[in-house]
Amino acid sequence: MIKIVIADDHAIVREGLKRIVASVEDMEVYAEAADGSEVMARVRELEFDVLVLDLSMPGRSGMELIKVVRAEKPRLRILVLSMHQELQYAVRAIKSGASGYLTKESAPAQLEQAIRKIASGGAYVSPEVAEQLALGAMPGSVELPHHSLSDREFEVFRLLAAGQSVTDIAAHINLSAKTVSTHKANLSRKLGLQNQSDLIRYAIKHGLGDPAEL
Repeated sequence: MIKIVIADDHAIVREGLKRIVASVEDMEVYAEAADGSEVMARVRELEFDVLVLDLSMPGRSGMELIKVVRAEKPRLRILVLSMHQELQYAVRAIKSGASGYLTKESAPAQLEQAIRKIASGGAYVSPEVAEQLALGAMPGSVELPHHSLSDREFEVFRLLAAGQSVTDIAAHINLSAKTVSTHKANLSRKLGLQNQSDLIRYAIKHGLGDPAEL
């Protein structure tokens, strides 16, 4: 039996995932978590096989949470289930220690397949993500400016590109406005951006956001 913990801040999403898992004979949802603190409590208290983790929960950033979970339990397998379709999120998640990455639009059969594969010690990513990981590992590979951003800077960058203010971002990711402003200044320097318009243009140019949402 594959024991699974589902971590997502939306109860309706957790319920949908539980129904998918319940239809599979050798899988069971062992526990749930609604935020980063609950994730770490489950990791420390329980023994299970796969953590299905949403990247966008309140509090700790998803990338940071992956690293902390891996530090606590290196053998625990993590499947990221995210609303973000951009390759950069998937690549960062895998590099942070996740064993697989699926978007929430993926079919139920893909979820079952992904859980089964990573529970057996494998990895589950799309061909496009696998290609990006391979290209990044090649000698002489070109590093784009946004590749130099820390996970937190990248998160702030995406929220700024989506039109959120520093105050909104601070509340969303549980940081002070001063800290968010510091991240904003650092990422602007690294990317050579002068203002919000430059930031939005950069995001669209490099496929780091849906133009309809920016």
